Amino acid sequence: MNRVFMKVNSFHLAVDVGCGTGQSSHLLAKHFEKVVGTDISKAQIEEAKQATHPPNVSYLVCPAEELPFEDRSVDLLTAFTAAHWFDIPRFMNEVDRLLKPSGCVALSTSTLDMRLHYKDRSEKLTGIIKEIKDQIFTYAHEKVKRVANDYKEIFDSLPLQDKERITDILDHVPMSVADLMGYIQSFSPYQIFLKAQPDAAKSLVQNAEQRILETMGVSSRDTQLELVTRQVCVLGYKSS
Repeated sequence: MNRVFMKVNSFHLAVDVGCGTGQSSHLLAKHFEKVVGTDISKAQIEEAKQATHPPNVSYLVCPAEELPFEDRSVDLLTAFTAAHWFDIPRFMNEVDRLLKPSGCVALSTSTLDMRLHYKDRSEKLTGIIKEIKDQIFTYAHEKVKRVANDYKEIFDSLPLQDKERITDILDHVPMSVADLMGYIQSFSPYQIFLKAQPDAAKSLVQNAEQRILETMGVSSRDTQLELVTRQVCVLGYKSS
């Protein structure tokens, strides 16, 4: 366990900010008496509420910069693949206000570093995914630069003395080629690209899939490969 979290001594309330449909909130449920997932999107929160979830998990619609909890009431505050979208100064004020003494904050995201592994074709496949990513991310929002900079701005803004930034966490995810294409299309820059140039965006994905299948020497979209992404995590501990 990371040295920051070894200091946590209370597991009453965890708040998962920017929780989306609640998958990350579920992960916290087994460790805390109460977990509250928050998101600014009513649609996302409605989906989270409709899905099966642990009885100690609840959801609220609210902005990350205006969290409806009492001062010094939160043991753990998290944001997974979300913090770079927040108004950072206002959000950090909330972090400082909400954390109990001995409370912790964890802000993590997948970076733009991705590799594909499949037999002896890994290098060629990784080159293809890099080309696709570079084209898509020309449409990235300004705030995505916080991801490209490994959350350094977010780390520097965290108003806690005891903090660290970990930049070398690797996540190995088996998936099919079809799943990989869906993952690429879930990127916010791709969605912007799709709205701006729908034909070009769809063509990019179709061509990418064909190149990946040809490089792998297979024809089925169900063929499994491994996606390796690098994760960044900013951790902080409030001593008093």
